[in-house]
Amino acid sequence: MLAVLLVSAIVLFLLAYRVYGSWISRKLNLNDEHAVPSEVQYDGTDYVPAKTPVLFGHHFSSIAGAGPIVGPILAGLFFGWLPAVLWIILGSIFVGGVHDFGSMVASIRHKARSVAELAKDYMTPLSFRLFLAFIWLAMVYVIVVFMDLTAVSFIDARDASGVETAQGTGVAVASGIFILLAILLGIVNNRTKVPIWAATLIFVPALLVAIGFSTQIHSDGSYIPAFFSDPKHMWIVLLLGYCLIASVTPVWVLLQPRDYLSSFLLYITVLGGGLGIVVGTLTGGIDVTWPALVDPRNAIFTEVAHLGPLFPILFITVACGACSGFHSIVSSGTTAKQIKCESDTKRIGYGGMLVEGIVAIIALGTVMGLTFGIDALRSDPVGLFSAGIGRFFSTLGIPVQYGTMLGLLALSTFLLTTLDTCTRLARYVIQEFLGWNNAEGRVRWTATVLTLILPAIMAFMTYTTPAGQEIPVWRAIWPVFGATNQLLAGLALLAVTVWLKRTGRTWQFAGIPMVFMVGMTLTATVMLSFSGATATPVRVVAIFLLVLGIMMVVEAFRSLGKPNVPPEEVILRSDLGEAAVAAGD
Repeated sequence: MLAVLLVSAIVLFLLAYRVYGSWISRKLNLNDEHAVPSEVQYDGTDYVPAKTPVLFGHHFSSIAGAGPIVGPILAGLFFGWLPAVLWIILGSIFVGGVHDFGSMVASIRHKARSVAELAKDYMTPLSFRLFLAFIWLAMVYVIVVFMDLTAVSFIDARDASGVETAQGTGVAVASGIFILLAILLGIVNNRTKVPIWAATLIFVPALLVAIGFSTQIHSDGSYIPAFFSDPKHMWIVLLLGYCLIASVTPVWVLLQPRDYLSSFLLYITVLGGGLGIVVGTLTGGIDVTWPALVDPRNAIFTEVAHLGPLFPILFITVACGACSGFHSIVSSGTTAKQIKCESDTKRIGYGGMLVEGIVAIIALGTVMGLTFGIDALRSDPVGLFSAGIGRFFSTLGIPVQYGTMLGLLALSTFLLTTLDTCTRLARYVIQEFLGWNNAEGRVRWTATVLTLILPAIMAFMTYTTPAGQEIPVWRAIWPVFGATNQLLAGLALLAVTVWLKRTGRTWQFAGIPMVFMVGMTLTATVMLSFSGATATPVRVVAIFLLVLGIMMVVEAFRSLGKPNVPPEEVILRSDLGEAAVAAGD
């Protein structure tokens, strides 16, 4: 059953890419003769054209993070696997893919400016300010949630029965080696004439050796300084420092090469996990035992609080696996500044979302083989995912320990990628909001520090249930983070829809999913904002974001009635001159 679901999803995604993705490309008039921002505005720091496989790796690693893993696992546990599968497939094709693709094209047509700038051009100046505030606060949620999950992955991983399945110290060491390899790869790619394929043949095997080495590392925690009462606190402090430095570093030094390397981790995880599912299904080693639908009235939920009703909570729980507002910020933030030709937007924007849907199906598969019970419902998604990947790899004759460590390292590198990318994007937002010049180095440092203050405070707060039981930071914030993230997706689709309509283009392919996302997420945000089960600090921010979201919707619908304007001006590559075009080679 699991193999049939996976293969069916892959076939549907391939058809969608060929048919629906090509149709959208024609409606957006993609043309590689059009100059792109990485050529026109090349600066060697943020605006740097990247080779297609390198940029795909960066973009995919940035948008993946923990979203397509944690979300589908939680949805499968609490709603059953069938609703999650349907939303992942349909959402990736008709909602998330359109959202990522549309926001990326809109950005490169407007000098790689953000979707907030798009709102200012085609809606109102007020909508621009509202959008920037909404984006920045949403980024704060992302940083807090992913920072906490990264710290968890560096401590330990346990399966559904509570048995330790991997040593967190090994994951931390492997992650450190991974960052060093990425920096070396960046130097090789940008300061030598070694071709990308040759560098890949050197650095990817080196990374796999590091994974094998990390499986042998064990620690009793004696490396933790005495003034840290909790090892997770130490990792959070170190992660804050990492985000600070990575956010201001030129993209070619760390961001591009690291994400390129991490994409191979994901490819290996997806390919190995997918093959393991097929082989395990054929040999009888893997079977579907989790219910297709979970009844929220089951008595077990008196001990473990249910997430809420299927509609609309499913659509904010499975975030990045089907649609995610964060993707629009990546698409119009870092990726649009590195695109080397317009046709890459389909490969990277639409194609990246479909591949993420496959990751989500595999993550959901780690739940489908569990036995329904209290232990599974209380499990940490990081541990469930790594243990599931280890189980899938074992059907291929690969030791469970190696597969588990690979799953853990893949997840932790995606978390790190999203963390520093999100910090960089939040830095851009502050600079846009205040009108600061990106060329000034002190501006980048100041904006990054301002971004990290609130996440640092929220990461060290204690969160409890209404009954007084302490819960992890990521678990307390995830529902409201999901609602905020998905509402951001609806608002990004709203901005893209207004742009398409006011410039006389076909707009319904973005407008229909926009109505669905805005309706579902506004409803979910209202429910969570006034729910007694939501932690008070989180609820206060959620209410503020809800108000911002409603104001944005009002501004957008007022703008839809405005008269059409001429399409944006497009510069041809032939008009740039040989020197400008050569900057992208």
